[in-house]
Formats: sequence, structure tokens, C-alpha cells
Amino acid sequence: MTTLDCDVLVIGGGIVGLSTAYALTRAAPGTRVTVLEKETGPARHQTGRNSGVIHSGIYYRPGSLKARFAVRGATEMVKFCAEHGIAHEVTGKLIVATERSELPRLHGLIQRGRENGIPVRELGPAQIAEYEPRVRGLAAIHVGTTGVCDFGAVAARLARLAQDAGASVRYGAEVRTIGRRPSAVAVRTADGTVLRARALVNCAGLQCDRIARLAGDDPGMRIVPFRGEYYELVPDRAALVNGLVYPVPDPAFPFLGVHLTRGIDGGVHIGPNAVPALAREGYAWHTVRPAELAGTLAFPGSWRIARRHWRYGAGELHRSLSKRAFTEAVRRLLPEVTADDLTAAPAGVRAQAVLRDGTLVDDFLISESPRVVHVLNAPSPAATASLPIGREVARRVLDTLRVG
Repeated sequence: MTTLDCDVLVIGGGIVGLSTAYALTRAAPGTRVTVLEKETGPARHQTGRNSGVIHSGIYYRPGSLKARFAVRGATEMVKFCAEHGIAHEVTGKLIVATERSELPRLHGLIQRGRENGIPVRELGPAQIAEYEPRVRGLAAIHVGTTGVCDFGAVAARLARLAQDAGASVRYGAEVRTIGRRPSAVAVRTADGTVLRARALVNCAGLQCDRIARLAGDDPGMRIVPFRGEYYELVPDRAALVNGLVYPVPDPAFPFLGVHLTRGIDGGVHIGPNAVPALAREGYAWHTVRPAELAGTLAFPGSWRIARRHWRYGAGELHRSLSKRAFTEAVRRLLPEVTADDLTAAPAGVRAQAVLRDGTLVDDFLISESPRVVHVLNAPSPAATASLPIGREVARRVLDTLRVG
């Protein structure tokens, strides 16, 4: 009989992996859970490198996992932060149309928000000024349930709560190989440690498709990394923005466009744009990992995205390489801003799942195989939705354990 080190191994110490570990300890006390994270602490990638927005769920297709989990998750995240003393604020946000061609899409968002059970208020130019005197637009909607928080602090708290309930969280534990038998799953980490469990959960974010293949599964997609570059307003110009201001998004893309976010620290972040990253953890243009880049270029879906959306991509690239062009994009919403008002801020990388035909996977994607649950697409709003996602993944892995 195989000796097991734990019941469930969770790969990935971002907010989704840690929420899953927390949910497992709550749903089935006594379940032995071990989280393996290759970095030296939690939340070092997508979780800790975003704008900190608690999304309302207004953008997402009614009935989708994103819509259901974001709406539910926003309420739960505010409650979790309040209960655990984590900095947060429910600020509300404006989604602003600056051109007449955007008005039909704005009205479509109003309908979608109502279908998702989200209270929205339509605004004209004078009402926009009541919320954001320096913002200009033809029309807008106000979404009252949007907020901001420190998702890195949330992840750290989830790790502590899981540990308090008996889970083990191991940092500096990069998974190198995975073996599967009918009765167990085994992983070997970079330092040679072998751990065996009854089931495995893949919450590896930017590396999730690679982990799926290590486990012997075909994920049916590939992570194509997109870097999101941010600026922030210099401190003496932060008063230009009171809260959160978004453009009307292009429905063809899962990106929300360059937006203005007053964070919990009072600073105002502006961004992100979306450009291809030259490494999965490529937070700057000079970060290039040839093997990862070659893998992206060899994937047919990458070229199909490029052919289909080259005009959009060219605009994003131009704004990446030109601060002046980025400033002009911001000035559509905030006419008073100048290039001198903007200073570079840390970038993030979005783990975007892409199918072989070039389709950008829009919804959260969770798949299962014997003794394994894979979270294969969990970019924004996954941080907002992390508590419901964690419960859903925990439910699936516990079902696996009952069958096995």
C-alpha cells in the first residue's frame, strides 16, 4: 500500500490556491492539505500584481461562472476583509462613454448588470461631474458594489487560516515532476522532495497548462501571457480622481481597457494596457525566456490571435512603447492629465487561456481527470471571486476523494 503524505496537494500559492486550501479545511475538517508554492511567499504573481479592484460582476455573461462567482465573491470579499481587519473600501465606480459609438455598448452593460442582479444607475454629463469633477464623458453608469482591497493581504490571511486548521503551506517548493497511479498522485519538487496524496489540485496560474501536461493531461488550451503595464499619478495630482473610472470595454476582448483606480493607499493607478509578454513572468520588455517564448510562438492559437486582432494589438503596443500615446488614451477620460503627471508603476502579467483556434477563453475554466482538478483559466476577476472559486474546486476534489 502506498504511504500518503496528505490527502490533497494544491499546487499554487496565489489567492485561488490558498482559497481552495482554506475551503477544504472548512468543508471537510481533518482533511490533510498541503500547498506547494515555488516562490518564497504567497501572492507573488497575478494576485499581488493587479489594481486591487473588487469587481462587481457587471461585465460577465449572465449565468457564466465569472458572473455568478464575481457577484457572490464581491460581497464575500468585503465581508472577509471586514472580519479580518484587511484594508478595503467599497467605492463604487463609473463606466464612462466618451464617444457616441460607445453608447450602445454602455446600454448593453446596463442590461447585463441588471440581469446579473447588480444595481446600476445611468448618468448624464452633469451627474458624472458629481462623482468625478475632472472626468469627461457623454454618459456613464455608476456601479455601487465595486470596491478596492489588498488582495495580497487576503491571500496571506487565507494561508494563515488554512494553516491554523491543519494545512501545510510550503514555499520555495517548485513542482518538477508528477506521477499518477490508480490510488495516488505523487509530485517531486526542485529539491528532490517527493510528496504523495490522494488527489491533486492545479492552481498554478501562469504555469497551469504546464502543470496539467506534467500530470499527463491535455489541457486543450495554452496560457498566452499578456503583460499589463501601469502608471500612477504623481502624489500632488492624485486629487484628479476620487474613485474608480473605467472606459466602455471592447466586447471582443477580456481586457477592460486603461482605467483609473484610487487604491486603498490613496494612490491612483492608471492602466493596464495589454501587450504580449516575452516570458510567463515577463514583467518588463527585457525579461525574455527563449523556451517559453518559443512555446508561445509555436502554438497555432497565438498566430490566429495576431491575425484576427492585429489592429487592437498594434494600438496596445504603441501605448506600451510611447508614454505620450498612453497619456492620450488616459486623456479621453481625464482631459487635464499630462505625461508629467504619470510615473511608471509595477506591471502585472495576465494568464490568459487560449484555444488552438485562437479563441480567448472568456469564462473561468475548471477541468477534472482522475484524482486531479485543474483550474485552467482564472484571470481577473478571479481575485474578487476567489472565495466561491475555492469552494467550487474544494467540492470537486472532495467528490474525487469520495469516489476514490
